[in-house]
Amino acid sequence: MSKLITIPVTSTEKKKLLNHLPKLSDRKIMIIGDVGVDEYVMGEVRRISPEAPVPVLDVESQDVRLGLSANVAQNVRSLGGEPILVSLVGADSGREILNEMLKKANVSSDYLVVDAQRPTTRKARIMAKHHHLVRVDYELRKFISAEIENQVMSMVKAQIPSVDAVVIEDYAKGMITQSLVQKVVQVAHAAGKKVMVDPHRLNAAAFYSGVDLIKPNFDEAVVLSGLNYDELRDHPDKVLEVGHAVLTKTQAKELVMTRGKDGMTIFSDGKIFQVPTFARQVFDVTGAGDTVIAALSLGLVSGLSLPEACMMANFAAGVVVGQIGCVPCTQQELSQYIQETEKP
Repeated sequence: MSKLITIPVTSTEKKKLLNHLPKLSDRKIMIIGDVGVDEYVMGEVRRISPEAPVPVLDVESQDVRLGLSANVAQNVRSLGGEPILVSLVGADSGREILNEMLKKANVSSDYLVVDAQRPTTRKARIMAKHHHLVRVDYELRKFISAEIENQVMSMVKAQIPSVDAVVIEDYAKGMITQSLVQKVVQVAHAAGKKVMVDPHRLNAAAFYSGVDLIKPNFDEAVVLSGLNYDELRDHPDKVLEVGHAVLTKTQAKELVMTRGKDGMTIFSDGKIFQVPTFARQVFDVTGAGDTVIAALSLGLVSGLSLPEACMMANFAAGVVVGQIGCVPCTQQELSQYIQETEKP
């Protein structure tokens, strides 16, 4: 079994990343996956309800943001790339809200397929300061019909010649089916385009068979590996065993395993690399994985090696976890954050 190679993030590496940032501009990434609207109701709890033993939130502010694959798309845009977002929406008011938000984020809604049999996904988070009290979901978790899948593939086939790579975002809402993944892989590979996938633990490894790169977190990787979860989840030293099992089961060419404060473990070309994380203060990890795959894909298609692209993605994640909710990381914020880590 290959040994783990730890990559120190030196001043030279940081300068290379800073000099590389302009090359992210105009790179085109196709993102395929469920989209949603994230709603935030924020305030302060000062009392318990006389009606039931639950806290009463005095609302101070409300916010609406792009979620799920739409957050990946807005991160691609804010980092300088061009997103082609292929997804599903319902024939409802949520679709109108989403389209308006995409317009503000400079992300096209031209490739959204309307499925009248499901609502536009919305998630309402009720928060007291930085603490979640409850989340309310409006969604339908059901695999799409063959008819809708064909409409999605028509969008993919029409746009695949113009993109640099494809990212499949699986949130297990039903848009990403096993047959859709296989069709996307076939079409993308025929066009010479790499397919990256952000998997979901509810789907088996065979679901993602043949993708070029898979990016699970450690817990997701344990599930995908088919190994004993109870024995492995509290033993991160088993990460190499887990990673090799995931590669074998998915037949993916490369694996990037995100591990929170332990950074990322990368399996590529028979070698295993470890890069550190760069988050200084964590307020909210919501959407951090979306930022990672956006930065990672842009880094790869613009000429960075996989470890270098992962370094950049870790810096980008460090920017967004210091904020609340799904927020995009801009190229300017990324540049500033990389430079700040140079200081003692």
